[in-house]
Amino acid sequence: MSPATPETNGSNSANMSNSANGSKSANGSYSEIQLENQFFRVVKWVIEPLGSIPMHKHEYEYVVVPMMTGTMHVINADGSQITADLSEGVSYTRPSGAEHTIENRSDTQTVVFVEVERLS
Repeated sequence: MSPATPETNGSNSANMSNSANGSKSANGSYSEIQLENQFFRVVKWVIEPLGSIPMHKHEYEYVVVPMMTGTMHVINADGSQITADLSEGVSYTRPSGAEHTIENRSDTQTVVFVEVERLS
């Protein structure tokens, strides 16, 4: 049930080229780093209808704050899948080490969330 973070300062194995500055990726997702310091990285993620965030591994523990109510699909590195039901403003936390792809299988709804990584 955990979204991804962009590769910044070597924190993550996903190379989200140009996504950190708000550019759209070829996969229909993009991100914007809203805050980054020695303790936290805060990233807003947008996954357009039928878009995805490619396979990546989380190096840090993190909190996800959904900005909408809807569904996203998590495909773990081992092939298992999770349907994540998101509720606007209802946060959840995930441990470091998660490795997955995130998909928005809706053809009408955009998935939006803010991710807060604890860097230290």
